[in-house]
Amino acid sequence: MSTEAYRAKHEITIVGNEAPAPFMTFQSTGFPSEILREVLQAGFSAPTPIQAQSWPIALKGRDIVAVAKTGSGKTLGYLIPGFILLKRLQHNSREGPTVLVLSPTRELATQIQDEAIKFGRSSRISSTCLYGGAPKGPQLRELDRGADVVVATPGRLNDILEMNRVSLRQVSYLVLDEADRMLDMGFEPQIRKIVKQIPSKRQTLMYTATWPKEVRKIASDLLVNPIQVNIGNTDQLVANKSITQHVEVISHSEKSRRLDQILRSQEPGSKVIIFCSTKRMCDQLARNLSRQYVASAIHGDKSQAERDSVLSDFRSGRCPVLVATDVAARGLDIKDIRVVVNYDFPTGVEDYVHRIGRTGRAGATGSAYTFFGDQDSKYASDLVKILEGADQSVPQQLKEMALRGGYGGRSRRWASSDNSYGGQGYGAKRSTDSFNNSNFGNQAGGGSSFHSSFYNNTSGSQFGDTPSFRGRYVKNFYSTLSLAHVYIIMNHHSTAMITAATIIRVVMPAFLRAPATINLGMVSVFMKGSMDHLEGIRAEQAMMDSVLGAGVLQARLWEFPTGNCIF
Repeated sequence: MSTEAYRAKHEITIVGNEAPAPFMTFQSTGFPSEILREVLQAGFSAPTPIQAQSWPIALKGRDIVAVAKTGSGKTLGYLIPGFILLKRLQHNSREGPTVLVLSPTRELATQIQDEAIKFGRSSRISSTCLYGGAPKGPQLRELDRGADVVVATPGRLNDILEMNRVSLRQVSYLVLDEADRMLDMGFEPQIRKIVKQIPSKRQTLMYTATWPKEVRKIASDLLVNPIQVNIGNTDQLVANKSITQHVEVISHSEKSRRLDQILRSQEPGSKVIIFCSTKRMCDQLARNLSRQYVASAIHGDKSQAERDSVLSDFRSGRCPVLVATDVAARGLDIKDIRVVVNYDFPTGVEDYVHRIGRTGRAGATGSAYTFFGDQDSKYASDLVKILEGADQSVPQQLKEMALRGGYGGRSRRWASSDNSYGGQGYGAKRSTDSFNNSNFGNQAGGGSSFHSSFYNNTSGSQFGDTPSFRGRYVKNFYSTLSLAHVYIIMNHHSTAMITAATIIRVVMPAFLRAPATINLGMVSVFMKGSMDHLEGIRAEQAMMDSVLGAGVLQARLWEFPTGNCIF
């Protein structure tokens, strides 16, 4: 195949001068026999497009910007030329590394380290991995023994640099992996601080899944006359066509039941990743799923030892269901993941593409299920484009959301910019009351007869008859067949406090008899200086979890008058 035909077939475009032809076979690379032997033993039949085109460029010593989706084989795309360079330079590894790879997350860094060990072993290439969340001692001892290759997260590397325990004076080959993710995470100042300690006469390679202006800016600052290699359309976010995408427009209360259906439909032992938006939801969902499945959670609050253990169990199949935040959305290279479920939609379609990209890797196929709700409607138009670009079916409800331009505003699972209580559900009228409105007692919403019934059923005797609760604190309440909104204000009192548990013990029986979902927004009124009483409310968190599981659309505790969400 000619160079032009190969590039056209694999959607490779080149920006820059004097780009060499791609290596279409391993035999044409000219790699040392020990490296070729490792590659062939790993089961690779031919270079991936990003490897085929970036290897000859890197071997010529040119700087590279490579824009390619995750799962494209980019790790070997930069590691092998680095191995060949350091073998040629023969620096003393005890005086510092020759190859430095920067990575945004611990998970990705450890995976790069695994590849460096696997493919560098026969060439006697030493490497170490530096990341936070783990003791520095073992990492420092590895540096003292000498490391040709250092794979690091920016934060931990800066810590060790400040301790003067590593020198970067010998670094001749710098790689920024997942550059867009590192910038998203705010690592740019730390990256620039690291680069200042690296000789300007070096080779720099930047690998990124997207090509926004922030990445372009740092590329222009750090790279010299680079050749840019694009795989696919870099101006348009695209999803892997090997992944069958199912987007389902459903309410929060339907998610648990639907997730169970999806898990039951899979073959026993199939690896599944479920993405949630919060750490708390990850833990809660993993606990609930563990009653029927072997499931574990991973998120940023877990220690490195816990994260390593969970990932090890997931890789081996001992724990086939992984519940995760976006900490696992990139860099998790496990090739036999069958299904990805977006239990909560992410904060943008780029993260959506990366999440579903955990399946369908290395030429395999996979499935992705996404639960899409009213609160996600502002992403509807972009999601439709992603689905259509990957030749996927688009649900009619999603099309209608996109045509209406979404419902606008921020996600109504959290405080909205106009400080209004609650959310908007299907078939329900949105409350226009605001935290700034101090006239609690004079506004009752629709459904006044149901309101009166509730008021009569919440007499002082059921609340302990304390002066802290008065009927006027029942602010705005109405019900429809599809949604019930309840707004309750808890007033802190020096002698008695109405807890979330008491409120819900009254509210839940009143509504679960009706064919309605509850949207419960609790507001706590604290006097200045009394925030220590928050711990009493936080003690009800386990109870709040059970309420969410019982069909509550939203349950959040708010502080008045600041409008802060307590939990």
